[in-house]
Amino acid sequence: MRSVWLIMLLAAAGRIRLAAQEFHPPHVQRAGDHGTRLGLFGFGVRGGLDLSRGPQMVFGVALDAGNLFTPRFRLRPSGEIGVFNGVNSYAGTFETLYRFTGDEQKATPYVGGGFSLVGHAACGADPDCPDLWVNVVVGFELHYRSTFNWLLEYHPMDRFRHNRVYLGLTTRRGN
Repeated sequence: MRSVWLIMLLAAAGRIRLAAQEFHPPHVQRAGDHGTRLGLFGFGVRGGLDLSRGPQMVFGVALDAGNLFTPRFRLRPSGEIGVFNGVNSYAGTFETLYRFTGDEQKATPYVGGGFSLVGHAACGADPDCPDLWVNVVVGFELHYRSTFNWLLEYHPMDRFRHNRVYLGLTTRRGN
């Protein structure tokens, strides 16, 4: 028992370095960095304005659902709801994004496109509801913390008839 106390006393005094203090974990190499990878790699929340026919507040969530061919070409499904100023609207979107820089950069610009299934309150009484829209995405992410990025996006939808601007927070892919 005395030897245990002596070891603890010497360790506290800094004379003995414990082996656990010297352990450095090896660098993680992901074998699947290239090629198609599907899964839930992150998510984000965003809010903004739909500037068409009177501004409407738009809130949504998006998922980072994987890579196509390269880590910079990403799949992103999302859901949105528009409230206030007019009839409430909703959209389910599936987009692909191309990121011009890697995740380790301070700013990551991207472009993309996709499709949205869009509807509104009382959709059952409207013969044109739900509708399928073609989307374009232009935006960038700014590094905020080790696990989060700010995002700013411009979304022209339905052949530029609906223009949405978003500010949000999204998770970063980890090492």
